Amino acid sequence: MADETTETATRAERKVREGIVVSTSMDKTAVVEAIDRVRHRRYAKTVQRSNKLFAHDENNDANVGDRVRIMETKPLSKKKRWRLVEIVERAR
Repeated sequence: MADETTETATRAERKVREGIVVSTSMDKTAVVEAIDRVRHRRYAKTVQRSNKLFAHDENNDANVGDRVRIMETKPLSKKKRWRLVEIVERAR
């Protein structure tokens, strides 16, 4: 019992990001652009940084323009390290 609690305590929480689907042309994969707001170290101004993350979409539910929530997971392929958790908002 003690081993299980220490193992879960040391294991980090999985990262969760929210972004907009940019591409769904690959099978079971959605390219999600996640935007982070970070403070500039020197000028203390808020800067937007974006990066494209490849997420596993098992049922091909996501469409371009959807706002989705993705979670970090084990490597599924060369670039896929995220999986689709839910579709927050559908594209209009």
